[in-house]
Order: sequence, then structure tokens, then C-alpha cells
Amino acid sequence: MSQGVSPPLLLWVEDMCLVLFLRTRRLLLQTGILCCVLLLLLWVSVFLYGSFYYSYMPTVKYSTPVHYQYSSACNPSPGVLCSFPTANVSLLRNNRDRVLMYGQPYRITLELQVPESAVNQDLGMFLVSMSCYTRGGKEISYSARSAMLHYKSPLLKTLETLSVFPLLISGLSEQKQTLEVELHAEYREDSYVPTTGAVIQVHSVHIQIYNAELRVHAHFTGLRYILYNYPIISAIIGITSNFVFMCVLVLLSYLQFGFGRSRVRAGNRGQGSSDSGRTDPQGGSSTQSGIGRSPQTLGSTEENDVDNEEDFDISAREDLDTSGAVGTDTGTGLMLRQRVTQCSAH
Repeated sequence: MSQGVSPPLLLWVEDMCLVLFLRTRRLLLQTGILCCVLLLLLWVSVFLYGSFYYSYMPTVKYSTPVHYQYSSACNPSPGVLCSFPTANVSLLRNNRDRVLMYGQPYRITLELQVPESAVNQDLGMFLVSMSCYTRGGKEISYSARSAMLHYKSPLLKTLETLSVFPLLISGLSEQKQTLEVELHAEYREDSYVPTTGAVIQVHSVHIQIYNAELRVHAHFTGLRYILYNYPIISAIIGITSNFVFMCVLVLLSYLQFGFGRSRVRAGNRGQGSSDSGRTDPQGGSSTQSGIGRSPQTLGSTEENDVDNEEDFDISAREDLDTSGAVGTDTGTGLMLRQRVTQCSAH
């Protein structure tokens, strides 16, 4: 054994360390790529579910103040209006986005805050009407409901006043009632004739009103009911379904691409084998072993070692290509050439 040449055991250890290093680096690279792909698919799944929820779920609650107007062209007696209080309410958010979604039932109510005055108590029943219109002011629906203040006996009024008089004196409480008038129980929007606004009118010239507010509440059924009442469970199921579906698509695409590359590689190998099996007109077949060759064909021992080195290098390169390692062919070929050169020198 010449000096400077490692024993076969050390060569084997070097080979094992090299293989372990290449496999570890390939494993880390594949793990990093897999994590990036999974994170991308998860982000896309969340985005798809959020887009679906935003486009499918309508506005749950919508409220807008109602400002009544009345005519003052006449000379009425004190406490009497010249016309019914009337308000024009827009059902467009920011005068652009529609509040009502077609096919979805809505409950529309009017909330009135009125003082418990003698005028309102003597008013009795009064009528509240709502007329919805579309673009151009065309009326598309009409609804009218009656309302009145809750009755309270003089004794009940006295006891209630005595119980809360500190709050009344300090201004923290008021003698008023809140009336909720249901104008539509299930109002459905027409996709061809969208609702853009409503005219609300109180049919009384004696009523006294503090303020009023129109409220629209969506009544969900079916899938919308599940999405609204169970948002966390629905989000988990929706995102998971999107994630699994996209993972299956990516996996099928990867397998299709891998099978295509395998077919191309197999065809190239078959073509190389047929070329190497051809007969050399100078010295017979090129795939014959060195045992039966003549001295003229074999040449020197150094030429035989070079041939073995090239064959070994080609087989190592094919193995690395099959395993999917990128950028390791040159380094591996150099180290293997050094090992074969050392063995040849030995």
C-alpha cells in the first residue's frame, strides 16, 4: 500500500458520510418546499372561504335614523300639525351599496320614542305606513300597521314617578315609551326591481315624537343560518374542505408531471443502451468485459481504469438524477473520481 492512500474502511466511511450528507440536504430541501406549498395552499383556502362568505352572506343588521318632516303652510292650533309627519329613508349604504340582497327575507321595524304626554295618551291608535320605491321613484310595495302607547293607570303612573323621581330630577331618566312597529315580517328583495328607499308616514297630526329609527334585520334559513350562528365550525369545515381539495389537485398534477419525466428518462436510457450495444467494426462489441480482450484492444491498465471510472461516474449521475437531487452531480463525480484514482494507484 502506497503512502497517503486511505484504507478501504476509511474510504467506505467517507462514502457513507457523503451519501448521508446528500440525503440530509435533499430531505431538508424537500421539507422546505413542502412547507412552503402547504402554507400557500392554506392561505389560498382561507382567501377562498373569506371571499365566499363575503359574497354569500348579506347584511345582518342595518339601522338608520328617521327624520320626519311636515308642512307648516297653515295656521294650526297649538299641538296640531298641518300634515302627517313624513320621512324619506334611503336603503343604500353610502348612497352606493345595496343593503337588501335578493331572495333573502328581512324583518323591517320602526322604533318610535314618544313622550308619555297627555296628548299622546289621548291619541289612542294611530297608523304608520311604509312605501318602498325603486329607481325613478316607482312604488313597489306598501305596508301599514297600527300602534298606540301602552296604557298606564293614574296609580301606576304615580308609583312609577315616585320610584324613579331622583333619576327624573337629575335627568338620567325620562318619562317616555319606546314603540316597535313591525312594518314587514318577511320582506323579499326582487333582483330585477331593487329597493332603493322608503317613505315612512305617521297618520296623525297630533302625535309627539322624540326620535325614530328604521331597523332591518335579516332572517336567515338553510346554509346562511348555519354560517351565521356557527361561524367557527363553518370556517373550519370550509377552509379544511378547500385545503384538502387543493392538495389533491396539486398531488395529481405532481404525479402527472413525475410520470411524464419518468417516461422521458426511460426512453433516453433505452436509446443509450441500444447505442452502447452496437458492434464496433474495429474491435467487436463495446460492452464486452476486459477479460476476453486482446492486448491491442485493452491497451494499458490505466486506460481500463479510466473506462471503469467513466462507467461508474455515469451510473452515479443517473442515480442522483432519479432521486431528484439538484446541483450535486459535479461534486459527487469529482469525489468519486478521486476515489477511483486512489484505487487505481493502489
